[in-house]
Amino acid sequence: MKLKMRWIATGVACLLAANAQAALVEGQDYEVMAKPVPQLQKDKVEVLEFFGYFCVHCYHLDPILLKHAKAWPNDVYLRSEHVVWQPEMMGLARVTAAVNQSGLKMQANSAVFKAVYEEKRNLMDPATFKQWAASQTSFDGKKLIAAYDSFSNQAEAKKMADLTQEYQIEGTPTVIVGGKYKMKFTAGNDWNANMQKVEEMIQQVRTERGMKAPAAKAAPAMKSKGASIAKSANQ
Repeated sequence: MKLKMRWIATGVACLLAANAQAALVEGQDYEVMAKPVPQLQKDKVEVLEFFGYFCVHCYHLDPILLKHAKAWPNDVYLRSEHVVWQPEMMGLARVTAAVNQSGLKMQANSAVFKAVYEEKRNLMDPATFKQWAASQTSFDGKKLIAAYDSFSNQAEAKKMADLTQEYQIEGTPTVIVGGKYKMKFTAGNDWNANMQKVEEMIQQVRTERGMKAPAAKAAPAMKSKGASIAKSANQ
């Protein structure tokens, strides 16, 4: 009996040690920003991504990031800001602002990345961007162009330039959780592992703020085959 209890105690100790090793480590997994970035929604956990449509690492991170974002509960949201290191990058910042303002990020982002990174299209040029957007079939290109031509589009792009400079964003992707935790991604760019760190940081921010555990997203209603047959029979 004593031997069995000793084994149990050893097992518990190993689990605790493993959990301690799994905890995020400042300086290794993240750094605390000296100047926090104000969140757009203060009552939620913001995951802020500074990225570039020209960036190979952002190109590979994007589908994994969006997959996670789709699964986040209502107390977490994704915010995307395009870096502006040179004046000509304002063109891609305008595209980003249009994607954000139109609500088409989930539908259009992969197409924009493909156009800029793979096909080397100059979407920084307004005429080229509009011609490309109008030809798209995977999302509402007219809606994206309307957002691009909106009164606030250039102002939103200018804000991205200001944020890039004010918070000294020097590399992409830069991911900041809760306005102050800048994630340090592992070498080798294992984006699934890096996003797991982001998920852990989201939970850390929830705990620090004393936020209630979020309700799980409701699964989409499944139509039973029997119900469909009954509906057809009654028509």
